[in-house]
Amino acid sequence: MGKRYVKAAQAFDKKNLMTVDEAVAAIKGAATAKFDETIEIAMNLGVDPRQSDQAVRGMVQLPNGTGKTIRVAVFAKGAKADEAKAAGADLVGAEEFGEEILAGKMDFDRCIATPDMMGLVGRLGKVLGPRGLMPNPKLGTVTLNVAEAVKAAKGGAVEYRAEKAGIVHAGVGKASFAEKALVENIRAFISAVSHAKPSGSKGTFIKKITLTSTMGPSVGLDISDALAK
Repeated sequence: MGKRYVKAAQAFDKKNLMTVDEAVAAIKGAATAKFDETIEIAMNLGVDPRQSDQAVRGMVQLPNGTGKTIRVAVFAKGAKADEAKAAGADLVGAEEFGEEILAGKMDFDRCIATPDMMGLVGRLGKVLGPRGLMPNPKLGTVTLNVAEAVKAAKGGAVEYRAEKAGIVHAGVGKASFAEKALVENIRAFISAVSHAKPSGSKGTFIKKITLTSTMGPSVGLDISDALAK
């Protein structure tokens, strides 16, 4: 551990959980790297994602965005392609776009498709799937309303998904954000995940929540405060 990390960690009492407001203030104070650190959240859930009735996945719109520039690709033709371009999509195409992806050219962070394009997109699943880029109707990325989907992705829509160990993690802003903006983003994310409790999850759903910055130590959140309206 570097000296800067150790010094920052000494300011935190690992035994005491913090409210969201307290944690944000502490994390921002410890984010002293020379770049704008990402504020990240991790939620340990009482689920086994390997069971079909315990999967946790969804999309949440962060009220203050992520602070990250998102490149959006859209599979569409005709008028829908024009709508996507007008909404700010970075890449728009169909068959020729699919060939580029199979060749390994994937310079984008989010992929959206109109329903009629899913026959083509389905053939790209082996490439898009492992990278978490496969369009999904449940996430709103397979839709006829491509303009709205593009604007949502650009505006701070964050996808979450429980990994094998039942942990959900995501970036919820930048250290340069105002404390109020970070608090709003964090509460929006926690609320979305808490409402995504699957039918197969029994007992305590949210077991632990931690907050950290890219280069800083982590802080445990008081779950009752984090879930408060």
